[in-house]
Amino acid sequence: MTRSKTFQAYLPSCHRTYSCIHCRAHLANHDELISKSFQGSQGRAYLFNSVVNVGCGPAEERVLLTGLHAVADIYCENCKTTLGWKYEHAFESSQKYKEGKFIIELAHMIKDNGWD
Repeated sequence: MTRSKTFQAYLPSCHRTYSCIHCRAHLANHDELISKSFQGSQGRAYLFNSVVNVGCGPAEERVLLTGLHAVADIYCENCKTTLGWKYEHAFESSQKYKEGKFIIELAHMIKDNGWD
């Protein structure tokens, strides 16, 4: 049994979570959600304060909708699907709040544990 399945088995039914749509590995608790107003490379995305069961690739500079950032792709540790990215560094002062935060694209996650 994977670590994520063990974790999910002990969550109370009212505890809202997000999981990988491809393998159902636990990714984040609803309490870690910062914003639903982000754009990923494949559509809408959510910004999270922290996530679990993800690996992180090397950081690289990318020009995103909000300017230049150093980001690292994140992937599901269980199925290795790329989920989004981690903001490593924001070059504009107005974007510094994103540093250390995570983007997960809606195309790669589902709401889990019995909520809509």
